[in-house]
Amino acid sequence: MSLKSPWWHPESLARRRPFLDSRRAGLKAVRAYFQAEGFVDVETPILQVSGGIERHIQALTTTLHEPLAQGASVRALHTSPEFAMKKLLVGGMTKIYQMARVFRDGERSPLHHPEFTMLEWYRANETYEAMMRDCAGVLGMVVKAAQRTQAHDGLLKWHGKVCDPNLEPERLTVQQAFATYAGIDLLASIDNPDAPMPNPDRLRSAAKQAGVQASVSDTWEDIFFRVMLDKVEPKLGEGRATILYEYPACLAALAQRKAADPRVAERFELYACGVELANAFGELTDVSEQRRRFAHDRKMHQDLYGTAPAMDEDFLAALDAGLPPSSGCALGFDRLVILASHASDITDVLWAPVA
Repeated sequence: MSLKSPWWHPESLARRRPFLDSRRAGLKAVRAYFQAEGFVDVETPILQVSGGIERHIQALTTTLHEPLAQGASVRALHTSPEFAMKKLLVGGMTKIYQMARVFRDGERSPLHHPEFTMLEWYRANETYEAMMRDCAGVLGMVVKAAQRTQAHDGLLKWHGKVCDPNLEPERLTVQQAFATYAGIDLLASIDNPDAPMPNPDRLRSAAKQAGVQASVSDTWEDIFFRVMLDKVEPKLGEGRATILYEYPACLAALAQRKAADPRVAERFELYACGVELANAFGELTDVSEQRRRFAHDRKMHQDLYGTAPAMDEDFLAALDAGLPPSSGCALGFDRLVILASHASDITDVLWAPVA
């Protein structure tokens, strides 16, 4: 979206001020929540060896020069502070959070921006059920903060959809969501839980019966996301927030598998008004399994974009040293402010957008 006048123009700033006031109030509410929960506010470097290893996210890179021409190395602007924060858990921290500026190339839409603010937090020795409770708490506090600055109805809103943050979030497995909204038995399409990606034939057939286009060249993942975007995601978070959990393990590279069913992993996403707000894991602690998953995702990234994210060997060394059983969550703070302040575009809630 291009603003009618420059972002710094008095008219533009005056129009956005109510949304920006909600942002400021939301930041205070987030810090108050985590302080009350006994968390430590940490800061980790934006420049990292690896910006993150996610098959569909592209990092921005730069060259870091040492003084006196002693050498140079490529560094990435992190897409998430995850690797550095998990290293802190290995070092002995137990409850940490961060309001991090993160960067992703090729992303710009009413809900996406090349640079944005991510709220990320971790609890050592706690399951991802604790992340679910945190999400509900943060949601309510940020909306109340926005309501105080704008005196509105205290609801989350986006494109005609409404979500009441005061209601207990709905909990829905991915399997249940596919069955309810698309009539698809998703887990029946996973023939081998140990395969990097399931055979797509069963899911392709089921998707076609549900009215979703799927070609012979589509992978299982391609078809999964077509069904998600077309049939499932628009239904999530209506009336109250939705916690969509137990994602297929092949779509959860940093999460541990569910002990009772290796086809799924301890991963959930938080939705409100059909918008994904947060992504959480019961963290994977097995270094061999993590290395294998990274290798698979790096190959997929290479096939898609022609480059592969760097491997952070220091992160793998930290895992090998002993990451405690942990849970973690990343929440798109700007998106939450959009819904809480009833803005229409992410640039409404940014003091200065990336030109």
